[in-house]
Amino acid sequence: MSLTLPPALVGLLAALAVGLLIGLERGWTQREMQAGQRVAGFRTFGLIGFVGGVAGLMPDVIAAVIAFGVMGALLIGFRNAINEDRLSATTTIAAILTFAIGFAAVRLSPTVALVAAGAAFALLSARHSMHALLRGLTEAEIEGVARFALVALVVLPLLPDASFGPYDAWNPRQIWMVVVLVAGLSFAGYVVARKFGSSRGVLMMALTGAIVSSTAVTAWYARRLHKEPELRGVLTAGIAIATIVMFTRVLVLAALLVPRALPTLALVMTPALIVSAALALLAWRREDSPDGPPVKLGNPFDFGPALLLAAFVAIFSLLARWALDIWGDQGIAVVLGLTGLMDVDAAVLTLAGLPTQALDDATAGFVLAAPVFANTAFKGVMALAIARGRDGLIASAPLFASLFASLTGLAVYWLW
Repeated sequence: MSLTLPPALVGLLAALAVGLLIGLERGWTQREMQAGQRVAGFRTFGLIGFVGGVAGLMPDVIAAVIAFGVMGALLIGFRNAINEDRLSATTTIAAILTFAIGFAAVRLSPTVALVAAGAAFALLSARHSMHALLRGLTEAEIEGVARFALVALVVLPLLPDASFGPYDAWNPRQIWMVVVLVAGLSFAGYVVARKFGSSRGVLMMALTGAIVSSTAVTAWYARRLHKEPELRGVLTAGIAIATIVMFTRVLVLAALLVPRALPTLALVMTPALIVSAALALLAWRREDSPDGPPVKLGNPFDFGPALLLAAFVAIFSLLARWALDIWGDQGIAVVLGLTGLMDVDAAVLTLAGLPTQALDDATAGFVLAAPVFANTAFKGVMALAIARGRDGLIASAPLFASLFASLTGLAVYWLW
């Protein structure tokens, strides 16, 4: 025989739990206060949540009277406490929210109410970390966050999700998603780089910097290798690590945007990953190196590069569909390869915008490997030119070795 509680009782218990949960945080926050100064704590918040649940059981008129009474009492108590300088607005707002969530536990859903209480608890308990975050932000970063919220939460939902233009190559929402994705990815790399900085050495700088731009990391390390040949081991390892990050980023983007191409792409890129990792381990002679000027990653919310990438995606989406119409699969590979010389992410996004029926799964993976190879070759030539001579050969070795490994694996695959 199963025991089923009445819905009203379940709602009341949820309302009480809501009050106790939020009261736990408020009581802990006020634990240093004297006995007479703790205005609203564990028990008081539990009662506020429970009263909200009781109000939810009442007719609307009575519920409104209870709500106005509770709000009035809280506001009067808040005013008196402010005069005595012993209560912040947060506690009063939390109490009002507790009453509202307790009311929702009965009128709407106990589950929704408990989820809301959990979110409120997390937000209230994050006071110190959020204040530390605010103190560490610059004015430019705040403005950047505001711009990111505008493009991600305002502009993106308003754009039509429909194809238009020649060959139906352009989808405004998908193209704008490029801006959101690139800006978000750059911000993630910026946060990690800012947290650890270059003081942790080449390894951390390669890991964090390559999230934003593996090309920038490769260029800077090649330049340092030319000027500081005594550090060629760790700098070469840094170039190899940046290459690993680029390969991994492409695989993650492919998994998110073109999952059907992932198995073949992973098969092609695995030899490059293995060789890059092996060279990084061989080249690494010590865990840290003297700090140098960090790679200039720029403002994390500078949308110029993201908008430029979106423009490239739009242009090359049109070229890819035109090439598909004229030459078939081989035309797309050429277009994506040229795209990869500038930005391998743009090539992934371009392929993601093509119709699913344009390429079969295996072909999509092979075609997506073309821009990765082109980008790796470009960075190898760049490192060779910047470091020059023997140092250039050392700097470009991880890039050309990984490229050779993947091309060899691809040749074996075709011959097999």
